Amino acid sequence: MEFQYNDHQIALYNNENELLAEVVFPAVNEDTVEITRTFVDDRLRGQGMAGKLMQAVADQLRAQNKKAVLICPYAQTWFGKHPEYQDLYE
Repeated sequence: MEFQYNDHQIALYNNENELLAEVVFPAVNEDTVEITRTFVDDRLRGQGMAGKLMQAVADQLRAQNKKAVLICPYAQTWFGKHPEYQDLYE
């Protein structure tokens, strides 16, 4: 299974197209998004999936030269533990 990259979402679906995990980040303006939600299905909890989603969104933000406003509590925690990405959020 691989992440699916959409305009304001990175998601993981199973073979039945059921959502298993996602991070949602709607645009505030052309340079900024808000990370509003991180979801991981119970079947994948404890496997580091939320961290992989945060890594994916951080990589995408850096590649697109964008910043994030961290609304989601998990995003706040994850970015707080990864100072190498402090340039990506406001």
